[in-house]
Amino acid sequence: MKSNALLAICVALGITFSGAALAQTASVGAIKIENAYTRATVPGQQVAGGFMKIENKGATDQLLSASSPVAGEVQLHEMAMDGNIMKMRQVKDIAVPAGGAVELKPGGLHLMFMNIKAPLAAGESVPVKLKFAKAGEVDVKMPVNAMGQHGGAMKH
Repeated sequence: MKSNALLAICVALGITFSGAALAQTASVGAIKIENAYTRATVPGQQVAGGFMKIENKGATDQLLSASSPVAGEVQLHEMAMDGNIMKMRQVKDIAVPAGGAVELKPGGLHLMFMNIKAPLAAGESVPVKLKFAKAGEVDVKMPVNAMGQHGGAMKH
């Protein structure tokens, strides 16, 4: 009897933890999105970055666009040095190499949520639709991390 109860608890915990992991991971075709996240914003803040790792098990692909109901527009951006000045600019797509990966991270390639409709609060998740040239569309739930917290997973 005790072993059945223990098994039921372990199964319940496993379902709970696996559900939490799925909130940050999504896939379409050969593309897998991992560790997606954004950061909390303050009232009046109109922009926020979106970050993730995009793995590609197939042929070369491109991230063409992103959209989210929390923002008026979601742009693809990169940070790059122009002489001694770090500049951010919009890009038309983000290449995802065949059999490789690309990281969208602070200080590099990233999503830029523009004209945010309401502050993003830590603990919430933001729905984002990514559109790839070959793999098609995939819906991602991006956890909103507290300001200053990096990465898609909580640290224990």
